[in-house]
Amino acid sequence: MTPQLPPYGLTGASQGDAWRELLSRYQRIVLVANSDAVAPAMLTPDDDTLFVFFNKVYKVLAEPFAGHTLLIARSSPAGANIVYRREVEDVVRLLRSDRFLGICNLRVGPAERFSEPAAFAVPEPVASLDLVDTMAGFYPATHVATSGFALAVFLDHLKLDARVQLAGFTAKRSLRWKLFADHDWTFEQIVLRLLLRNKRIEALGPVPDAMLGAIARRFPDIGGPQAVALAAAEVVAERLESANVAIEDLHRLTRPQRRLRETFERLKPKTRKARLAERDASPRR
Repeated sequence: MTPQLPPYGLTGASQGDAWRELLSRYQRIVLVANSDAVAPAMLTPDDDTLFVFFNKVYKVLAEPFAGHTLLIARSSPAGANIVYRREVEDVVRLLRSDRFLGICNLRVGPAERFSEPAAFAVPEPVASLDLVDTMAGFYPATHVATSGFALAVFLDHLKLDARVQLAGFTAKRSLRWKLFADHDWTFEQIVLRLLLRNKRIEALGPVPDAMLGAIARRFPDIGGPQAVALAAAEVVAERLESANVAIEDLHRLTRPQRRLRETFERLKPKTRKARLAERDASPRR
């Protein structure tokens, strides 16, 4: 019998308790990023593993997947993205089986809105997960967390007995898929690497070498990890400043092209998402 998703609309402690009860049924939870780094060998189904996919699963699945699965549908100011873009059926058909738990509509940023379950127009259950408070005061306020990162932090907070494993969480742009600038990829990789090295989560596939730790071990008399970290910070700062100079030169060279692009952008009709964002940003009377 397929476990039941928590009721739609839970918040606070009841939300955490409900998800903890559901996920405690599994010995392993694999979060699958939409990345070229996901290899088929990482997605081997078994009775004790839940595979969690995000949004456009056709980025990593070429055919239907028969394992225990959960689909995370990220929201925007216009509601769930796969609803807004009419992609629900294209996504769900790759996960639909008697082991498919259903869809979890995820909200991470305060401007994001849930879609009503009926809007997904599928027979499978629809739950919700609100992680705005989980990220508040933790994630850089200038950005919004990715779905995979927010869920990894949430699962760590639940203190499950299950092993939480990450598949394809490289934060690297590929030839096919881009990285969105509204996420702080550097911050996320720092947090995930700390969790990995403290064995609170695991990685499927290669893990980057602890380069700075290797330096401290090779030269044990230079002041330990703290001295290595300080020297590394100085080098990174210098290289970043050099990169900023090159970026500024490119910025000047491309100014005419950007002005032309901005002119065309102003002439384009506004999308529904843009209209909603403007409405939410306007002062209330």
